[in-house]
Amino acid sequence: METFPVLDSYCNYMLAVLGRSELTVKEYRYDLIAFFRFYKQDHRLVPAGTEFNEIDISDIDEKTLNRITTDDILIFLIWLSRERKLSNASRARRIATLKSFFKYCHSKKHIISTNPAYDIETPKVGKRNPKYLTLDQSKELLEQAYNSPKESNERDYCIVTLFLNCGMRLSELRGIDIDDIHDDILTVIGKGNKERTIYLNDACLSALDDWMAKRATLKIKPEHKKALFISKRGTRISDDMIQIVIKDLMLQAGIDTKVYSVHKLRHTAATLMYKYGHVDIRNLQMILGHQSVSTTQIYTHVDDEQLRKAVRNNPLADFNPDDE
Repeated sequence: METFPVLDSYCNYMLAVLGRSELTVKEYRYDLIAFFRFYKQDHRLVPAGTEFNEIDISDIDEKTLNRITTDDILIFLIWLSRERKLSNASRARRIATLKSFFKYCHSKKHIISTNPAYDIETPKVGKRNPKYLTLDQSKELLEQAYNSPKESNERDYCIVTLFLNCGMRLSELRGIDIDDIHDDILTVIGKGNKERTIYLNDACLSALDDWMAKRATLKIKPEHKKALFISKRGTRISDDMIQIVIKDLMLQAGIDTKVYSVHKLRHTAATLMYKYGHVDIRNLQMILGHQSVSTTQIYTHVDDEQLRKAVRNNPLADFNPDDE
């Protein structure tokens, strides 16, 4: 996909300096490409009738960047709301992207004289409980992976097991190397290039043993020898391939893939640990690698049954003055 030098350097800055994940940078790049395509279309800088996804932005230069105004951004946000029907949460992400990009252009690169996104307000986004699989759905997904007739079933079952037991992000799981595992301790690199420790339970260790036995029979390219999860081409498995694997297994398990995705497995792991494992919120924060405990607290609101049980177990629950 053709972009332009400043956008490329911004994405490299996000990866190398800010330590953002490849998936996050991919989303930011997508948002910015959409904005600049809209800008060119709105200012009639492309022939009439040009398909939106065919608009070339490789000619965006410093002169163009300096012409962009706050109104241009506001019109883009209105278009996202009216034409693309994006929610407040989705528009908030686009605003965050634009703020970050233009701050980079203004404060880091000094290629624009003013920051057009500086005063853009972010819409209020109501807190939503995370969507997660039930315990029964999780078991069904694991069974589908375990019993799959595919040649990759040991790998796929191990991937699902780690997701549901450890609450890892997609990028964290894909990036695991063999030497990141020592006995029951796994070290992963999370957001902001921060390292954290995950302790593996019996299910994870068993799935890893089965996969490692299968992995030993594969022909792996020399530059990918360290990668834990390998594709059929002998290379480290990609983000897209993991998403395809999980989506296929969810469909086989009768799980709605319009609602549930790879990231929902992280929510599921956190919810199951909190609901059934009675994990302390601070410990759950450490397991998930959240910078702030306030992020982890979304999992304290998901179990209404626990609240009902707490009220039922109140020692005054059976008190009736008429019986006295």
